[in-house]
Amino acid sequence: ILLVPGYVDEEELKGIAGYIASIDRDIPVVLLAFHPDHLLRDLPPTSISHAKKAVKIFKDFGLKRIFIGNEWLLGPYY
Repeated sequence: ILLVPGYVDEEELKGIAGYIASIDRDIPVVLLAFHPDHLLRDLPPTSISHAKKAVKIFKDFGLKRIFIGNEWLLGPYY
């Protein structure tokens, strides 16, 4: 799941988490940081706080296998 600031918000993440949890709470979820290298250069990269909030949302829905796929792109951007 690509965490694009301004596009993927808390409500959208709750919807995704609820859907995955309704199928199987052992489904692995990989969260990916967005970085504006090509298109959408007007957006900031994904912040550490955005990624942490996303992980918490998925854990709150009982999902057990949550990973951040490209942590090196996270930073204190917003």
